Amino acid sequence: MAKHRAVFLDRDGTINVEVQYLSKVEEFELIPGVPFALKRLKEAGFLLVVVTNQSGIGRGLYDEAALHDIHDHMHEELAQYGISIDACYFCPHHPEHGTGDYRRECACRKPLPGMLEQAAADLDIDLSRSYMIGDKLGDVQAGLNAGCTSLLVLTGYGSGDVSRLPAGVESYVDLGAAVDAILEKHEKV
Repeated sequence: MAKHRAVFLDRDGTINVEVQYLSKVEEFELIPGVPFALKRLKEAGFLLVVVTNQSGIGRGLYDEAALHDIHDHMHEELAQYGISIDACYFCPHHPEHGTGDYRRECACRKPLPGMLEQAAADLDIDLSRSYMIGDKLGDVQAGLNAGCTSLLVLTGYGSGDVSRLPAGVESYVDLGAAVDAILEKHEKV
C-alpha cells in the first residue's frame, strides 16, 4: 500500500491568529478561511498534521496542560466544520531561553525536521510527496530539511520573511491561496 501524503501545518499565524505565546483557550481564533482550506485538503486525501514550536512551555510562560487545552479547543472548533486534524506535534524546548529539562538542543525544534520525521514514521507518510505550510522561515526550512515542498503564508509573521525565502519557495497571501496552489499541482499529477 502506498504511503500517505500529508500537509504539515504550523499553528500560530497559519491556522490561528498570531498571539505571542498563546496560552489561553479564549485567545485562540481561527484565521478566516482556514476551515474551508483544510476541508479541501482532507477531501483531496491529504493527512493534516500540525507541527508547532511552543517554547513558551520551556520558558515557563505556560505548561503542557494549557497547550493541550488549546489543541483540544482547536480540534473542537474545526470539528464544527467537519474537519479532523490527524495529529499534532509540538516542541517545548529552547536552546537558550528554556528552563530545566526544556533548555536544550533538540531535533524537534523547527527549522530541524524532527517533528515531521516523527509524524512520517508514526503515520506512514511519504515526505517527498508532502507539503509544509507556515508563516516563518523556520517552518519553510523544516519542510525543506524533511524533503517536503514548503510554502510560506503571509498571515502571522510571513510578510517579514518573504525576502529571505530560498529559491523555488513560493509565498501566498493565506492558507486558502496556498491550498489552491497545492491542489492545482495535485490535479496535474
